Parts: sequence; structure tokens; C-alpha cells
Amino acid sequence: MPQPPRVLWYSERAYPNLTFRLTMCYDNLCKYLAEKYPQQIASWALRQPITTPVEVLKTELTIEPIRADSVIFLKTGQEILQLEFQGRVPQDRPMPLRMLNYAVRLYWQYGLPVRQVLIWLVPTSNPAVFETEFRTEFTRHRYHVIRLWEESPEPLLGNSALLPLAVLCASENPTELLRQVAQEVDKIEETDLRQEIAACTQILAGLRFDKQLISTMFREEVMRESVVYQDILQKGIAQGLEQGEKQGEVAVILRLLHRFCGPLTLEIESRIQSLSKPQLEKLSEALLDFTNLADLQQWLNSH
Repeated sequence: MPQPPRVLWYSERAYPNLTFRLTMCYDNLCKYLAEKYPQQIASWALRQPITTPVEVLKTELTIEPIRADSVIFLKTGQEILQLEFQGRVPQDRPMPLRMLNYAVRLYWQYGLPVRQVLIWLVPTSNPAVFETEFRTEFTRHRYHVIRLWEESPEPLLGNSALLPLAVLCASENPTELLRQVAQEVDKIEETDLRQEIAACTQILAGLRFDKQLISTMFREEVMRESVVYQDILQKGIAQGLEQGEKQGEVAVILRLLHRFCGPLTLEIESRIQSLSKPQLEKLSEALLDFTNLADLQQWLNSH
């Protein structure tokens, strides 16, 4: 059975900067999972059980600060585990050099051995995702790489904290895998935890599956009610507004309004495109509470 089409919300050629900003949403989500469930993530990433206490450390590293995705102190082994989640291959600094940079700074800051795992989220034939070391004439630095699309979903299906990542794993029938993950999410008895994991799962599923298919397997209102979803979404919008051009900002907001309010008229789209940057920022905050076009129309009339 062929794989369901991947969601394309925009033209990557028309909006090259938007690709980066949407990737940041998935990046934020993975960072959230690693911070909330460090022990489970560490056990899976290292391919060994971590039964002793772990501690989430600061991700901002000293010396002209850069920020890692996840930094975990494995107390028993007295070592640092750093996880990096990548949805796309960087076009500026190559990942091997970045991983060396992270490792040196972490060792400088904590004075402990550093183990690194680079986790690629989206399938690609780019040879960069197969690189596992940085090498020059005088320096050699190795790190471990996980390509999620090559991973078996079985180890993740048995742990609620890892269910969101399972939807990106290898499967001869991806649709059936998504259904299986949705069933596992439904088994979570605690309401808040179920909403949290369902929201994270649906967001990551957007990297692989069509929105319509995702909606048939998850109740969208559960996702909308999730505080986690709103927080991650808002951070993604904020980063887009901070880093991108207005054209990209408008594209993100129109996409979200279409999801929350339904199809937009040309008149409404034109009014949104004419908003100033401060007004777009206010709209990005307000739209999380919209349920129909009337809510959007009322907001536009008052601004």
C-alpha cells in the first residue's frame, strides 16, 4: 500500500524561510518530550535501560551561547547525554561540526564525558543524515545517529512518552501504524496525560500524514484543548514572527486560521495580509481561541 501523501502547507520554493519556521515547531515539540520524559527518551536513544535518576540540565551552553535540544545528566554513569532532533539538513553549518561544537562546550561547562545522539525525523536521501563523525587532519569526533524512518516502532509503542515519535518509524503500512498509535493513546487513563500525548502525536504525524487522515483517527477538540499543543504552537508562531519576513508570517497564520475557522474568503485573506506586524502578533495569540469565521470576523472588526 502506498504511503499517504505528506502534508505540504505551502510552496517551499515560494517560502524558503517558512520551511525553517515550521520545522521549529516540530523541534520545540521534541525538546518538550525530552525535557518532560528524560529517562524514557534516554533509555530509547541509548538502547539500554536507564533505571537510576537522571536530571535535566540547562540547554544554553556558555561561550557565545548556543542552545542544545536536550541535555540530560546520567547520574550513575556520571556522564552527559545530549540529544539533537533535526527535521531538515542545515544549509549553513554542517551537523558534524555542530555536534563537535556542542560536545566541546558541554565538556567545558560540566567536565564530564559527553555522549551524543542525533535524531533525524524526516526521510531524506541527503547523505548528511548518514554522517556520524566530524573529521579533519587533526580532529576526529564521533556521535550516534538515529534515523527514525529506519527504526522499529515496537520499543516506542509500549511507552506513552514515546508514542509521538512512533508515528515516524518504519512501517510497511504507515496508516495502520498511525491507527495503532492512536489506539495506544486512547488507552491512557489519565485525561491530562492523554490529551498531552495525543497533541504531541498529531503534531509530529503532520510530518508524514495528510491532515484529513490524522483527523479521522484523533479527536481534534482534544488536541485544541491541550495546553501543551497551544504552548508549542504559540512558540512556533512567535519564532516565525521573530525570525521571518511578513510573507511567511501571514502564510503560517492563514494555515492555522483555515484549520480553526474553516475556509477563508478572499476578502478576509486580503484583510489579514494588510495587517501590520504588531497586529499579526496579536492575531497569532487570539486565533487559538477561535472556533469559527464569526470569531475571526469579530476580531478583525475590532482591530
